[in-house]
Amino acid sequence: MSLHTESFTLGVEEEYQIIDPVTRELSSTVSLILPQAQMTLGDAVQYEMILSQIEIATPVCHTLSEVRAELSRLRYGVITAAHDAGKLIGAAGTHPFSQWSEQTVTPKPRYEDLIAMYQQPVREQIIFGCHVHVGIPDRDVATQVLNHARVWLAPLLALTSNSPFWQGKDTGYANYRNCLWWSVPLSGPPPCFTSYNTYRMMIKELVDTGTIEDATRIYWDLRLSEQHPTIEFRVMDVCQTLNETVAIAGLIRAIVRKCYRDVMERKAPLPISQEMLRAAHWRAARYGLEGDLIDVHHTSSIAAHQLIIAMLEFLRPDLEAEDDWHLVSNTIHTLLTEGNGARKQRDIYKQTGNLNDVVDAFVAETGRL
Repeated sequence: MSLHTESFTLGVEEEYQIIDPVTRELSSTVSLILPQAQMTLGDAVQYEMILSQIEIATPVCHTLSEVRAELSRLRYGVITAAHDAGKLIGAAGTHPFSQWSEQTVTPKPRYEDLIAMYQQPVREQIIFGCHVHVGIPDRDVATQVLNHARVWLAPLLALTSNSPFWQGKDTGYANYRNCLWWSVPLSGPPPCFTSYNTYRMMIKELVDTGTIEDATRIYWDLRLSEQHPTIEFRVMDVCQTLNETVAIAGLIRAIVRKCYRDVMERKAPLPISQEMLRAAHWRAARYGLEGDLIDVHHTSSIAAHQLIIAMLEFLRPDLEAEDDWHLVSNTIHTLLTEGNGARKQRDIYKQTGNLNDVVDAFVAETGRL
């Protein structure tokens, strides 16, 4: 099987907060915003699990320029519709102080069934993520790519960490969204599978035992999409800035491209335990870019900046093959210098001591198109 640029299409989903401009709290008013947003954006904008949340999804994109153009169009459309309804739109993995107990679940069977099944852990899932899809139509190959790609999830989590505050407190985590999400069954890094058939057999067992209703209830940080011929990366907080999201999409495509090449060359995936993967995720969620992360390739601790730079250099041939190197590397270096979303939120709070100012700051960044 040959390697073609056309094989690695991209799609990005982002979940945004709907915010009251006076209180800066989450506002359960998606029904005021969605109809107008859909008039200009169509089905690219949708409900999500709570009424203070709205989701966008790009069409299939072939270049990062297309990703940027589509995300800019979608962000602008949602922000404009919210403005007309007297609301704001913000991109952060958690809201700094709104209470989970005051949020209203979207009255749709899928979400109501989730609450009925998982109860309290799902009620507290007031979180906002970014999902990136990369096209690989061959499901057998895509399964093997999962096995190789899962070792890169923790650095992606660290880079995009944007949820340090929860219920009015600094959690001590750069990515508290990850902590909340891991309370849901079948979340976290995926296991390793010998084949796509093994993947389907495991899902069948879960369905047959009543553990899940269908394959879409698999919530790993990396999975095969059931709706699209893609691999779906789900580990990221929604990024504050458009630049960050575009760069992360390019970085993820390079990861998939490199892993695809390894599969074609019949290289074995890194033999790493599920426990070590989870430890790497925990470290990334705890410290983001501010401390040491786990280098799973060498089973050692390493400064976050060193690990990210090493990852960039490792992926450079695949970034250059897509003509993405300069855009991605420049944005990642800026992140390492200026800090990710978590660092920026904490810096604002340190300066003013007011979480309203934190909300104002990430709302402003969200709208910087």
